[in-house]
Amino acid sequence: MTNVGSDALKSEKNIKKLINDCKKYRIKNLFVVVWNKGFTQYPSEVLNRYIGIRQEPLLAHFDPLQELIEQAHKEGIKVHAWFEFGFSFAYNDPKSPWIKKYPEWLGKDQQGELLKKNNFMWWNALHPEPQKFLLELIEEVVKLYDIDGIQGDDRLPAMPSEGGYDPYTRALYTQEFKAPPPSDHKQQDWILWRSKQLSSFGKQIYDRVKSLDPNVQVSWAPSIYPWSEQEYLQAWPDWIKGGYADFVIPQFYRYNIKDYSKIIDQIDEQLSTKEREKIYAGVLTSLGGGYRIKDSLLVSMINYHRSKGIQGEVFFYYETFNR
Repeated sequence: MTNVGSDALKSEKNIKKLINDCKKYRIKNLFVVVWNKGFTQYPSEVLNRYIGIRQEPLLAHFDPLQELIEQAHKEGIKVHAWFEFGFSFAYNDPKSPWIKKYPEWLGKDQQGELLKKNNFMWWNALHPEPQKFLLELIEEVVKLYDIDGIQGDDRLPAMPSEGGYDPYTRALYTQEFKAPPPSDHKQQDWILWRSKQLSSFGKQIYDRVKSLDPNVQVSWAPSIYPWSEQEYLQAWPDWIKGGYADFVIPQFYRYNIKDYSKIIDQIDEQLSTKEREKIYAGVLTSLGGGYRIKDSLLVSMINYHRSKGIQGEVFFYYETFNR
């Protein structure tokens, strides 16, 4: 459930329709965006404390998260708070209030420029202050809402591998290795050093959530591995092996069964049989107004999941079923 390319969260009426659709199609879990483009979709005192804004302005007439939870729980549907933007604070928005307010948080590439990738603008995910802010948001949701889960994705915990050349990270690396970071942002030891720190932050999120409410699930929806580590410093098989993922939903986004089955097969080499039980398949079912998966392809994908021991799917995104 996203607020981009979708009207589902914009009113109580739309949310009721959403829940009716999910009931109709026997959807059991909803992953609803709560952090996007530098704003929360729910009224947040944490956000207000940091930038003087309580909520995404377009949704400020009500609390869509509370409304969704109430309606979903009536139908036995679980709700997971999806921190979609993670360490990305804006999308192609040079006027974002975060830039002027917290310049020391900004990620930097090798040229010393603001860290950007595919028009997403990034904080330095290794800096303790943006980490603290995101932890406070997560704590707020767990404490204030009857939430069933917390989810990070390909931006939490994550950072483009082009990053890490800001003063804070340069100093941290130089202190440890007595030399500056490698100029090649994909030098393997440099990738590994940064990805391990992000994995540690993932564990910190998991432990914090469980300390507040052990019944709240913590899940992650990263890109496929090892691409996820090379591009976004996400070594997510380690998150399963380390015990700080209740389940993982890799984004197996492909448009034909041949390419799709190939990336599913890679999981056999990355995880043990027991570890693979924590994998659910992330399936791209629609994208904006230009793509909707064919029913025959979706059935083929689900059948292939079952043949490989994958017992569930997460569909991106709701509009596929909104017709």
